[in-house]
Amino acid sequence: MAQKSDFIFGQSEYKKIYNFAKSVSDNYLNEKERLSNIFTCIDNTTLRGTDSPLSVEKFCLHSAALKLPIQGNNTVAAVCVYPNFVSLAKKTLGNHTLKVASVAGGFPSGQLPSSLKFDEVRYAIDEGADEIDIVINRGLFLQGERQEVFDEIAHSKDICGDKTLKVIIESCELETPELIYDATFLALSAGADFIKTSTGKGAAGATPVAAFSMLSALRDFCKKNKKNAGFKAAGGISSLPEALIYYCLAEKILQTENISNQIFRIGASRLTDELFNFLTV
Repeated sequence: MAQKSDFIFGQSEYKKIYNFAKSVSDNYLNEKERLSNIFTCIDNTTLRGTDSPLSVEKFCLHSAALKLPIQGNNTVAAVCVYPNFVSLAKKTLGNHTLKVASVAGGFPSGQLPSSLKFDEVRYAIDEGADEIDIVINRGLFLQGERQEVFDEIAHSKDICGDKTLKVIIESCELETPELIYDATFLALSAGADFIKTSTGKGAAGATPVAAFSMLSALRDFCKKNKKNAGFKAAGGISSLPEALIYYCLAEKILQTENISNQIFRIGASRLTDELFNFLTV
């Protein structure tokens, strides 16, 4: 469960897959189908210190109004808010198909006693959250206290029940691709439904190297355990070509052309309106 893996970052494999992703992203003007899929995988997020009931209500209404002129999924996947706004988001969205996600568990540092982390997860679930985004305690993980990290994730999943649990490893604070792989595999083993690169509050956000390591762990975990789980890239993704790189990394490493928001999410909220406008011109 929490042991060090034998994963070694393969530079040549990474370069091959990254070069494919970059070639697609360089031609993003011709990639409307992939970009449409990316739009339906966005977790549209507002996690500002200035969030208020009025701003969150407007944010939810705006998110719900963005609908692509396509069949099937045509909206973003979810809105993500702080726990105290979950009930308001649910009320504002009503019967809309948009999911309401909430950060919890001492986001973004993970530096709370376990009991308080669990209380916050439970509060968000009780308020109606469909999805929960927690973050691991990187200090404990890097110190080698992997069992404690595992136990916190596992108990958080117990609280979530059939609701989706996304686990953020904050990849910029881990030291090597191998540690990123190990943290990802640990989170999945503990019950994470999604693994996520970043909080968006750290020193850096998602990187292709981190995504490669995490997606490799996800592929290996799902193959070994015959389970399905997903990957979310988040933090600092500020252009359509960048978003395409993460989508294509997932496409290649997970070996599927049927990427949906059941296995892929992207935290690219600053791109939501830009992408919508690009796709509907």
